[in-house]
Amino acid sequence: MRILRNYVLKELFSPLAAALAVFTFVLLIGNIFKLADLMINKGVHIFDIMKLFFYLTPYILSYTIPMALLTATMICFSRLASDNEVIAMKASGISLYKIGLPVITVAFIISLASVYLNNTVLPASHYASYKLIKSVALKNPTACLEPGVFIKAFKGYIVRLDRIEGNKLEGVLIYHLQDNGPARTIIAEGGEFILNQGSGAITLRLSNGSVDEPNPDDPSVFYKLTFKTYDITLNTEKGISLDNIEKKPKSMTIKELKEDIAALKSSGKSPEYIKTNINERLTEIHRKISMAFSSFVFVLVALPLAINTKRREKSVGFAISLIVLVLYYFMLFGGMALALRNIIPPIAGVWAANIVYLIIGLVLTSCIIER
Repeated sequence: MRILRNYVLKELFSPLAAALAVFTFVLLIGNIFKLADLMINKGVHIFDIMKLFFYLTPYILSYTIPMALLTATMICFSRLASDNEVIAMKASGISLYKIGLPVITVAFIISLASVYLNNTVLPASHYASYKLIKSVALKNPTACLEPGVFIKAFKGYIVRLDRIEGNKLEGVLIYHLQDNGPARTIIAEGGEFILNQGSGAITLRLSNGSVDEPNPDDPSVFYKLTFKTYDITLNTEKGISLDNIEKKPKSMTIKELKEDIAALKSSGKSPEYIKTNINERLTEIHRKISMAFSSFVFVLVALPLAINTKRREKSVGFAISLIVLVLYYFMLFGGMALALRNIIPPIAGVWAANIVYLIIGLVLTSCIIER
């Protein structure tokens, strides 16, 4: 049995390494172009770009590891089945369970390691990247802006820019949202960002423009005021100091999420607010674990599919893997969306895809054994 185990694992690890490299490269390449744009066109320092790339890697791996294991299993066992090696093994009295046990064991170990990745490494990298992005925004606010797009990054303001060149802005349109009454509209020919190093707040200094100011007594009436220079202080409530950045659910470990849920229950806020936020955190807890065990259920489905397909061509294995992946993530993200909208419980929405694939894998395996 040791010889069989080593042989099957040897056939698995070669396509596994290749698939992991291909999938990781494909998912990284799109982000590489974005990071390169930040460095070339936005002036972000290369060391910050390298850090962002490093922090992005765990997130990519959380998807590519299960994808690579699924594809490698399809390729490995399709090849064994097409060369009639599986039939020879079964004729020698070796059951399908024993043939697939080494791969199933590897998948289970990878799933356990992925729990650590999703629960410890990924939240830490997500939080570090979030802080780094804020740090970049402190040093170079225009790096986080895109011309021709309505930007809602600043509290109480919606900003649109025609052109950005360095720290200079052209064609500025700003909607200043009011708690009571219509928004103020500010239009300026140009502007620039000025950073207050002490408070971490950002001043947007506009030039040559006008403000449509609503009449306090009659909000339907506006006064048009023109200006040569006009200063707007953005993020005045907290600035964007790195000392007050709160963790989002994706940046929390399971332990921190549970502590946050306990704090929400005793917060005294409205029941609807508490339920919505607790559901969001419960969904994130289950997502970390269920996505980790996607490797395990992928292998359970891929084993009987590959043996039944009996096609040596790697393209067939990739095609079947793609179908399996699309259906899985459609069910996973669809279930998460329903859970976040309080339509179904988080445990049901997040684990539905894994349960469906587990049942399919067991049924397909049983059908092959009975033949």
